[in-house]
Amino acid sequence: MATLILVRHGRSTANTAGLLAGWTPGVTLDGKGAAQAAALPGRLAGLPLAAAVTSPLERCAQTLAPLLAARPDLPLHTDERIGECHYGDWSGRKLSELADEPLMEVVQQHPSAAAFPGGESMRAMQARAVDAVRDWNARIGEQHGSDAVYLMCSHGDIIKSLVADALGMHLDLFQRIHVDPCSVTAIRYTRTRPFLLRLGDTGDFGSLAPRESNADKLTEDGGKAVVGGGAGAG
Repeated sequence: MATLILVRHGRSTANTAGLLAGWTPGVTLDGKGAAQAAALPGRLAGLPLAAAVTSPLERCAQTLAPLLAARPDLPLHTDERIGECHYGDWSGRKLSELADEPLMEVVQQHPSAAAFPGGESMRAMQARAVDAVRDWNARIGEQHGSDAVYLMCSHGDIIKSLVADALGMHLDLFQRIHVDPCSVTAIRYTRTRPFLLRLGDTGDFGSLAPRESNADKLTEDGGKAVVGGGAGAG
């Protein structure tokens, strides 16, 4: 079966503002996100890609634009199933405010039971994303052979949920996974099991350094994950 390259979109205006974007219109890449997207063709140079599949949200389209310009023959497809989680009434709100919502403890500790008011459950989010990958694996394999490599540009929580599925982890453990903006995660699928080959690879170790201040930094003392994925290194 195919090898899947998962790319999280570049850093967005919502990431730097500390907002939970979801499907909120008008969220685009910020200056650093645009630079991350511009570097993506070089990072993937030499890697044959059979196709690219993207979330319909603008920040993903912007992330792939330089890659598509460098590879004008690369087929591009859009799939709503790998779009961001539908956070419903939480969409567009500040993460600092949402931290006090009773539901946030469920999102952090028991995400398989979390359903966003006016939105979807995290369980449904994972199910649609996994279904999309299974469908695209079959399609790419049938059209391009079992050694084919293809790319999906998606979002933090979607990618984390796909990694959890590949590792055979319960969704309740997926908040232990972190992927920075424009990071590359690679999963090779076989008939019997997937293999996680890369996780959140940016080639930049800046995100590992201590952060004096960052609205969405991981708080090791509280052990909380950044819902939506976070902004990465400053």
